[in-house]
Amino acid sequence: MKFPARMATRAIVNNGATAALKASLADPTAFWGKEAARIDWIKPPTTICELTELGTAKWFQGGTMNTAYNCLDRHVKAGRGNDTALIYDSPVTDTIKKYSFNELLDKVSRLSSYLRSKGVGKGDRVIVYMPNIPEAAISMLACARIGAIHSVVFGGFAAPELATRIKDSRPKVILASSCGIDGKKVIDYKVLLDAAIELSNGVHKVESTLIFQRDQKPCPIKAGFDFDWSDELAKASPNAPCEEVAATDPLYVLYTSGTTGQPKGVVRENGGHAVALSWALENVYAVQKGETFWAASDVGWVVGHSFSVYAPLLNGVTTVLYEGKPIGTPDAGNFWRVLERHGVNAMFTAPTAIRAIKRVDENGELAKQFDLSKFRTLFLAGERADPDSLKWAENSLQRPVRDHWWQTETGWPITANVIGLEGYIPVKYGSAFRATPGYDIQVLDDEHKAVPAGKLGAIAIKLPLPPGVLGTLYNAPERFKKSYLDAIPGYYDTGDAGFIDEEGYVYIMARTDDVINVAGHRLSSGAMEEIISDHPDVAEVAVVGAKDEYKGHVPLGLMVLNSSFKKDVEQIKKEVVAMVRERIGPVASFKDALIVDRLPKTRSGKVLRATLRAIANGDEYKVPATIEDESVLKEVEKIINEFHEKDEGPNSVPFP
Repeated sequence: MKFPARMATRAIVNNGATAALKASLADPTAFWGKEAARIDWIKPPTTICELTELGTAKWFQGGTMNTAYNCLDRHVKAGRGNDTALIYDSPVTDTIKKYSFNELLDKVSRLSSYLRSKGVGKGDRVIVYMPNIPEAAISMLACARIGAIHSVVFGGFAAPELATRIKDSRPKVILASSCGIDGKKVIDYKVLLDAAIELSNGVHKVESTLIFQRDQKPCPIKAGFDFDWSDELAKASPNAPCEEVAATDPLYVLYTSGTTGQPKGVVRENGGHAVALSWALENVYAVQKGETFWAASDVGWVVGHSFSVYAPLLNGVTTVLYEGKPIGTPDAGNFWRVLERHGVNAMFTAPTAIRAIKRVDENGELAKQFDLSKFRTLFLAGERADPDSLKWAENSLQRPVRDHWWQTETGWPITANVIGLEGYIPVKYGSAFRATPGYDIQVLDDEHKAVPAGKLGAIAIKLPLPPGVLGTLYNAPERFKKSYLDAIPGYYDTGDAGFIDEEGYVYIMARTDDVINVAGHRLSSGAMEEIISDHPDVAEVAVVGAKDEYKGHVPLGLMVLNSSFKKDVEQIKKEVVAMVRERIGPVASFKDALIVDRLPKTRSGKVLRATLRAIANGDEYKVPATIEDESVLKEVEKIINEFHEKDEGPNSVPFP
């Protein structure tokens, strides 16, 4: 694509990222020791990188600092107090509000003073149960300011799931809002919160809550236990000194789904987190101080932690906090409206959001209605970006669109086009670009040996991992070792499968469990999804492996069609089958696909492939706590079961 003139300086390809990757792997201490100067230290680290017995690393030992100070105070002291730090844009409440660094610092300081008055101090845990509102970011920063460990739980999580997190993290105080808004529905958070506290009382008693009352649904307050946010902060002192914490002290615990049903608490340390995020925002996303970055994610997810709150504020970049959806709040042009309204320079969203917009606006006409002159780059992550959706976004926005790959556990990108170091390098559709500095990515076979370029295998990262990546699970060091280190000694097991081509481009094709073994052939579900997505009538697709008594597994496709499709459904199915047969071959045994209205997803937009696989095989499953809409899952289950009955049971599904 032709880059706009203002992007010319970033469109020059060079080997800066390649050199940085080599330097970071050859001498991690030298590389990250230099980058440590990005943040203000109270005491500089004495040891940059120290290896543990597990082969993992402890970063910046001996150093002390405060993350909230680095996000707020230092910018105010540098004379930027009146600059905009955070923009709150909420189409669901028709609210736009801007906060300067001075205003944000005042609110964070008052909440810090309040928490200290409740006995919350260094190392204590605080749960934040809020939607995407400024008070959620203020809560996170206030905890960081006093050295408390915050654990943000996605607003609206069911009471049993919230109770599980209360039992595990044992918070002194819970910071919550009275309600949240999901599209046009108002969700009563206080009812869920009260039920969760009651469920967890036998294990841990929460001392008090602080409730931010929202106009859409205020809630009753229990005297002596619940306290009103506005009342308490109005009385609290705006002078709250920052707690000095070690670089290796935990900043937060973020729970991610566990295969056993027990969520895993990913622990992020203060020092490595701050250095890595500052580096990534400047180099991967190429956003500079004074510019505006928007990560369209909820603060309950890792993207919201890393790139809605911490990274932009660490670097003095304005961040946008958006409360709404990609479509329906009010329409499919709202993302582009936000870009124009706030002069956003770079944006991050999930591929599923792009697919939702594309399904409604197939020709990309809505983006043409807005002035995107300040907008440079769209970044996609969260799940694999299918080439068709990525190309649609490129054509609609006339801007570079970059897929990249990372995980809750890593906290920042593992692979990316490192624009700040190498400009816009060529896109290879289906790839998440090359390894980011700090990550030694390898593709291994079942015997843990490296496979040739282009061959599918398990993707692992050689230890030690760079700063900012998890070093343990909260209260579960043995589970950390078992989940990530034991399977491939000397490596971090990503749980993803894919390949690396001759030029170092990484292709994430599926979770390891989603690789389909058809008659001894290991086939990628992602490769099939990529082919099916090329059909002009297909908006979204998921492919999972169903057990087959003869072939081991056969692929089952679930397709969502574009809203304007006109062909006969059976004809579309035949064309899709022919496409897979032509590009992969008869070995794929792909002979049919099911049409569904929607695919079941998490609230962060990931398709629930593991759950779909269980349904396809007639296995028992637990409805994931992170599910966006359980009714969608039940409808898909009904369609799959009807297909099973027609084809005489799961062993013959999906095809004879």
